[in-house]
Amino acid sequence: MFEAVQFVEQPGSPEPAETILGEDNEEMNAVTHARAARAEFMTTGSADYAWWVVREKGARLANFIADSKSNKEFVLDLTSGELVEIPV
Repeated sequence: MFEAVQFVEQPGSPEPAETILGEDNEEMNAVTHARAARAEFMTTGSADYAWWVVREKGARLANFIADSKSNKEFVLDLTSGELVEIPV
């Protein structure tokens, strides 16, 4: 089971707001959900910093990462610990 998660940093709050956007058995469906949430957020014009991840339910590592300050998407290479950009 994979979950799409949105984090938003809000001024004055020590922790980002975390929202589970949805869960799916297929990783790519969860990525599609995260991408849609990112696209929607970008239309709001919000100055808040936000990021989206797809991870296995309850995991501390993400399979997919994108943020509101760039058009880039990443995956984590577990063998090297490095972020690898996904061509979009």
